[in-house]
Amino acid sequence: MRILYGIVGEGMGHATQSKVTLEILLKEQYHVKVVVSNRAYKFLHDNFSKRFPSCDEASEGEAAIDIIKIEGLTMQYVNNVFDEKASVLHTMQRMPDMLNKNLDAYYKNLVSWMPQAVISDFDSFAYIFAKIHGLPILSIDNQHIVQRYVIPEEARESNPIAFYTYKCFVKAKLPRCNTIAVPPILRQSILDAKPLPVEHCEYFLVYQSSKSDTSLISVLQAFGEKCIIYELGREEKVDNLKFKDFSEHGFVDDLACAKGVFDNGGLSLMNEEVSLQRPFLSVPVENQYEQVLNAW
Repeated sequence: MRILYGIVGEGMGHATQSKVTLEILLKEQYHVKVVVSNRAYKFLHDNFSKRFPSCDEASEGEAAIDIIKIEGLTMQYVNNVFDEKASVLHTMQRMPDMLNKNLDAYYKNLVSWMPQAVISDFDSFAYIFAKIHGLPILSIDNQHIVQRYVIPEEARESNPIAFYTYKCFVKAKLPRCNTIAVPPILRQSILDAKPLPVEHCEYFLVYQSSKSDTSLISVLQAFGEKCIIYELGREEKVDNLKFKDFSEHGFVDDLACAKGVFDNGGLSLMNEEVSLQRPFLSVPVENQYEQVLNAW
């Protein structure tokens, strides 16, 4: 079976979650073409491209995968606040290049190959492809919970305008479909991890969705406890702070041995924290309602 799989490239949560699903599809010997943008492309390319043949090389009944880089939307942040205007402007400035590269990926990689079904982790490229070609869509995401389930009143009333704007945006994709709620999708490395009892741990783990929180470093230095910080694009040690670039296995090891976690509001990481029984404090990025809802 030929499957097109679209993954949001902003942040790493969608990529780590989709990696689990892709492993299952490949065990079933499917041919899968993945369209993904930003840093998630490198993560998935490094995980799959050397282990499996490409779809053009593989025979029927042999697992195959292509990781195709496209241009995706990016979020702009200022002092840990999601800047909608700056995000729209940045997208408009990139639009000619985005269209050119994505149309190239569309015609070179997909039209002649023509998938039989589409899976979308709330991306737009694969979703639009499915709509144009009348293909069945399976959406594996957490965003649709805002439309399909009862949301606590406190979460709705904390910012009613943001809540209903987000709900309308989500509803625009797959407005009518069958919905099944499933437990969190956890990567195997989390399931295999051996968490250290919290009372024996020596540091806190800090994970940020953006590099824009200018007050974070001084706050953590004043905090005084040892902290390992991810996603700030640095590899160094400063006083009680140790900065690291993202590494899947290194991150899981650090998470399993942390006595607590400070993060924003990405759902995948929250699921992993709960699974490993790590205490965590969620400080959602302002003006990004999905993270606020996840934190509730």
